[in-house]
Amino acid sequence: MFKKILIANRGEIACRVIKTARKMGIATVAVYSEADKDARHVSLADEAVLLGPAPSRESYLVADKIIAACKATGAQAVHPGYGFLSENEDFARRVEEEGIVFIGPKHYSIAAMGDKIASKKLANEARVSTIPGWNDAIESPERAVEIARGIGYPVMIKASAGGGGKGLRVAFNDKEAFEGFSSCRNEARNSFGDDRVFIEKFVEQPRHIEIQVLGDSHGNIVYLHERECSIQRRHQKVIEEAPSPFISDETRRAMGEQAVALARAVKYQSAGTVEFVVGKNQDFYFLEMNTRLQVEHPVTECITGLDLVEQMIRVAAGEALPFTQAQIPRQGWAIECRINAEDPFRNFLPSTGRLVRYQPPAQTMFAAFVHPDSITVRAEPVEAPASPSTSSGRADSELFGVRVDTGVVEGGEIPMFYDSMIAKLIVHGRDRTDAIAKMREALNGFVIRGVSSNIPFQAALLAHPKFVSGDFNTGFIAEHYAGGFRAEDVPHDDPDFLVALVAASHRRYLERAAGITGQLDGHGVRIAQDFVIVVRGQAGAHRHVPVRLEAHGALTVQVGGAGGRTYAVAKDWTFGGIRASGSCNGRPFTAQIEREGLWTRVAHNGRRIEAMVLSARAAELQRLMPFKAPADMSKFLLSPMPGLLVDIAVKPGQAVQAGERLAVIEAMKMENILTAAQDGTVSELLAAQGESLAVDQPILKFA
Repeated sequence: MFKKILIANRGEIACRVIKTARKMGIATVAVYSEADKDARHVSLADEAVLLGPAPSRESYLVADKIIAACKATGAQAVHPGYGFLSENEDFARRVEEEGIVFIGPKHYSIAAMGDKIASKKLANEARVSTIPGWNDAIESPERAVEIARGIGYPVMIKASAGGGGKGLRVAFNDKEAFEGFSSCRNEARNSFGDDRVFIEKFVEQPRHIEIQVLGDSHGNIVYLHERECSIQRRHQKVIEEAPSPFISDETRRAMGEQAVALARAVKYQSAGTVEFVVGKNQDFYFLEMNTRLQVEHPVTECITGLDLVEQMIRVAAGEALPFTQAQIPRQGWAIECRINAEDPFRNFLPSTGRLVRYQPPAQTMFAAFVHPDSITVRAEPVEAPASPSTSSGRADSELFGVRVDTGVVEGGEIPMFYDSMIAKLIVHGRDRTDAIAKMREALNGFVIRGVSSNIPFQAALLAHPKFVSGDFNTGFIAEHYAGGFRAEDVPHDDPDFLVALVAASHRRYLERAAGITGQLDGHGVRIAQDFVIVVRGQAGAHRHVPVRLEAHGALTVQVGGAGGRTYAVAKDWTFGGIRASGSCNGRPFTAQIEREGLWTRVAHNGRRIEAMVLSARAAELQRLMPFKAPADMSKFLLSPMPGLLVDIAVKPGQAVQAGERLAVIEAMKMENILTAAQDGTVSELLAAQGESLAVDQPILKFA
């Protein structure tokens, strides 16, 4: 076994690999850019090597620097994580030539399956179901339109070396095919150094289901069941789960056998994923193979009990898989939510900056994976038992609970140079209903301040009736949130509960004030009972809700005056904290409560309100306060996010039409095109190409 390995990556996956290596008694070496000098993975590793400047093309993507770091530190092997160099054939080959072990597939497997065009040809030869399309590189946007017409719209335009939703567009007409080809090629060139693009038929109402495979150098290859990855936004996965609520055991077996056949055709070693698009009748087609560890691998680890990172390390060290296909269990249900630094209420634009507060929910599921030797041979997948321990030797506290994989700490920075992931939140339940309930509660307790996050959006998805019933496909988000995501899209089953929490929080502050020492007996501060909760509304249209508070043992809050609902709140939170837990009418809850001046902000199940607690007279006077409208910025093009202004497509005096391209901002490895909202004339440029922009910074002004 290796004594020291280097992790050629950053963020949560680097921390994840370090965790398993430490469990195995293997020393670790981290690499980092100047932007990551204070990152969590750097402090966790036994050693760390600086690669260079912040841009990944000058640090994490420079193979020479990675290999030099291995030699300088004596690392015997390198784990590439995912992204960056993980599917780079040349890097894997060079590492092997230098006598360093690549913890991943052999370079010839990456060459065969990492290239999307070559992999489709190979899949055909291996008798794997494939989607109709044009599998050779396309040289021009005009040729792309011609091919798309021949296949028939809609089509998917995809970079051969793409991944993670980058270099991918869906086109429904000639215009979208022409523009999509150019955008895909540009993104692919910038992200992967390979601008080849191909086209295939886009299966409408598809589901994205992938099979996890694992192979060794002794010819053993197995599949570790499937993952449902259909909840996607712009082709990037948002929620993943295992198993799938859609496919049958027969389909699962057929997909798994085809995935193994494909992996066997390229003599695959290590962990990999074969992705399929599945139609409504459970007909499935090969999409691509990712020759690396997937972001969503934890859900597979939950239902099988196997540590995939450990298996990758053992396989790379020459060990044989110690289990057969029939020995792989399937227990319970796992769900993963990707917690990203993006603002869902501003079209999911990246949000960079400092994590002023970062308090993930408590982890109740430990990384105490079952050792492969303790797996019991089973002919069929097993269900979660009701006894305190499972047949695989894991206690329920280790099996069913919450897990957080992250690469950040409170006070850390979310830089603009890399992807937007803050953490992966994973839950494991006894069944899908239990897993959804666990995830909703875990999201309620996930505190992030300083940058925006997609937690409200995740909460809305988990509560959506279609998601709960399992009736969805890859177009789910585009269909149900076609106009973007708004606060109104997060319904709460009991909005008055949030008002009650505001009142309960205010009562807590009054109790502290009333407890000040030095007051004469019988002359202490008396806490009032009747208040008005003023809930902030748009454009000053606040809502006034009368409440009555009574404390006889538990706190009782009557919302809405006589005849309103009554809430018995037993609270358990401290001053200065944000996360609040307790029970309401006998049911436990977790919420987030914080004060900012006179306003109290409460968030629960993705819904957030801001409110003031006033006396009846103060509330009456508050109604008379004029509303101050924000400044009119309609004549300015504002930067919707922090980022690099890579292009300005217009000049002063130029007339533009609605929808015309104005500027391009690059942030977190994504190209964002800003277009004109209406016809007009550019009067002045306020920012220069190459400038780093802040959110809402003016870029240009219209006449």
